Amino acid sequence: VLQYLSAAGIGTIGIIDFDKVELHNLHRQILYSTDDVGKSKAPVAAEKLKKQNPNIDFIIFDEMLSEANASAIISQFEMVVDGSDNFLTRYLVNDTCVKLNKALIYGSILKFEGQLAVFNYKASKNLRDIYPEPPNPEDVPNCDENGVLGTLPGIVATMMANETLKIILGMPTLNNELLIFDTINWHFTKLEF
Repeated sequence: VLQYLSAAGIGTIGIIDFDKVELHNLHRQILYSTDDVGKSKAPVAAEKLKKQNPNIDFIIFDEMLSEANASAIISQFEMVVDGSDNFLTRYLVNDTCVKLNKALIYGSILKFEGQLAVFNYKASKNLRDIYPEPPNPEDVPNCDENGVLGTLPGIVATMMANETLKIILGMPTLNNELLIFDTINWHFTKLEF
């Protein structure tokens, strides 16, 4: 997502990530290289993206998003693009966007499947309207245990960037729709809610 939004010339981009680059990330997080292993993701991303487009301002949050800091961080931005990899963070981001009336561009991945939605935009529904409560983490598969096709994050990220740009341009978006697709047979399902 970051690469496409930087290339598009988005003026200010906030990056929230407390994690460090690991070797097993590189097949799906192509912004990073082996030279970055062990380094903090957010500042490395900003440094690389600044080379792509020096006119972008980056605000780095090299920390975990939490209930204590979510409102202070998210309130600084017009909208949020969430590519987090766990349900607790997704719900925290959703709830904070609802509280602050911020549009949320949502994407998720697992194995060969992707999901995409725009929540809380122009009085649209939010994540809890589809899934009222986060599942118990022990009851749901995750990418670490079940893997993900390396190209899938890029596909979903491009679609998320596209929805973000459509909001900025005032074009129709996936409002009140959840797009679910699998990359094995390229079956797309759009659920209205």
